[in-house]
Amino acid sequence: MSVKLGVNIDHIATLRQARQVGYPNLLTAGKLAKEHGADFIVMHLRHDRRHIQDADVKNLVKNLKLPIHVEMAATTEMQKIALKIKPNSVCIVPEKPNELTTEGGLKLTPASIKKIKSFITALHKKNIKASLFLDPNLKDIQTAKDIGSDIVELSTKKYSECKTFKQTSKEIEVLTKASLLVNKLKMELHSGHGLDYENVQEIATLPKMKCLNIGFSIISRSLFSGFGNAIEEMKNLIK
Repeated sequence: MSVKLGVNIDHIATLRQARQVGYPNLLTAGKLAKEHGADFIVMHLRHDRRHIQDADVKNLVKNLKLPIHVEMAATTEMQKIALKIKPNSVCIVPEKPNELTTEGGLKLTPASIKKIKSFITALHKKNIKASLFLDPNLKDIQTAKDIGSDIVELSTKKYSECKTFKQTSKEIEVLTKASLLVNKLKMELHSGHGLDYENVQEIATLPKMKCLNIGFSIISRSLFSGFGNAIEEMKNLIK
């Protein structure tokens, strides 16, 4: 089976928030993404609401016939929102106030593990799948299984920043070992961060890769080729 594509629409919302005039319309974007082959819509509801708003998530969950995958931090506020709106899946991600974008996987400490486990348990009671955004660290992947995560999304930040063939090969080896463990533990394997039209194919071929979540490169390409064309081009690369 081909790898599924989750299209992240955060930066369409970024453009809308620049003027706060109601457009570009995210539901229209979601419908267009579906028409051109998106398998999921991905949205990061941040604490500072810099792009996606609560109403955006609610609107798309209610009105778009496509799975909605919401990224959020493991906070009480976000848990309440997730349980009320009930997207198809939630990816728990780290979040810092002044970061430009997510800077890597979750740091799993005894305190954070307890909090995340409680979050996952609450999601499962509402039949919402739980994902953890992790660096390709074998210990963290085992912990994800132990606390009930359905999905592991491997961060490809380090991979996307490689400058040489040697660096890239080393990182692919690390990601491959992590992928094999995710598979062995019978969790879904997703991946994302920094993936673009030049580097995505190696990640798509990791063992039993289920879904790639990609936003910035698709939105950037769409400025020149159109949103639908940009999605189709990415889909063709990850088949």
